[in-house]
Amino acid sequence: MSQDRESQDPVTKYPEPDFPQQDQDHPGWTGPMDPQPDHGEESYRGNALLHDRKAVLTGGDSGIGRAIAVAYAREGADVAFTYLPEEENEARKTAALVEEAGRKAAALPCDIREEDQCQALVERALAEFGRIDILVNNAAYQMSQPDGISAITTEQFDRVMRTNLYGMFWLSKMALPHIPKGGCVINSTSVQAYKPSPHLLDYAMTKGAIVTFTQGLAQMVASDGIRVNAVAPGPVWTPLIPATMPDTVEFGKQSPMGRPAQPAEMAPAYVFLASPQASYITAEVVNATGGTPLP
Repeated sequence: MSQDRESQDPVTKYPEPDFPQQDQDHPGWTGPMDPQPDHGEESYRGNALLHDRKAVLTGGDSGIGRAIAVAYAREGADVAFTYLPEEENEARKTAALVEEAGRKAAALPCDIREEDQCQALVERALAEFGRIDILVNNAAYQMSQPDGISAITTEQFDRVMRTNLYGMFWLSKMALPHIPKGGCVINSTSVQAYKPSPHLLDYAMTKGAIVTFTQGLAQMVASDGIRVNAVAPGPVWTPLIPATMPDTVEFGKQSPMGRPAQPAEMAPAYVFLASPQASYITAEVVNATGGTPLP
């Protein structure tokens, strides 16, 4: 078998567990991670699928969000993305990657748990780009609680709900009046929506709600020429893992492929759903789980 063909084997294409045990404070950082996540910096090649589109992306500083920003820019889109103030260094790296692709980057600090900040985000994106063609609701919060429901505080529950659901709802509501025909909304759900892990109970609840929201909103705006879809990743190697999970050594080993995905492997699904090639696809969930069957 040629080396090129071997490199396409999805099982061995990226690092497989066991990984070193590593712990970080939330929200987590890319630099200390071992192995380093791949966001497509060296591998993603664009095909002008999103030429001159204007995208708004939440949680674009690292992980899946950074990979989406890289892919969208290399497909020809300008990208406005959110980050938390403590993630500014990560956001600068994403912005640099977008600009290296020859597209405009707008790195916007925003806590999507706050309605007024969501409104300001939409207004800033419109000021930067004039319109919004693509809204990607990707930012999320989780915190593993292996000790069960009694360990989930009201503070944690509120943060999960407001980050994962309120922000998505507000931004969709606020952005839709500015999305033209042919535009789209793409939400990040998860394998957890269908196969919830007990230690991620509150997070899994929100991911199930995102599926329902996606399917309902898609029907609501279909006649306006706007599509709404979602991507359901399985385990993905992002800073959220060492920052929120107690065990990083075997992370992703439960996948049928025996490893977690890299962020770069998620981005093409978001590109496809945003592209004209997906013009008859709406109210759908693209499952990217490494072989775990979902409905």
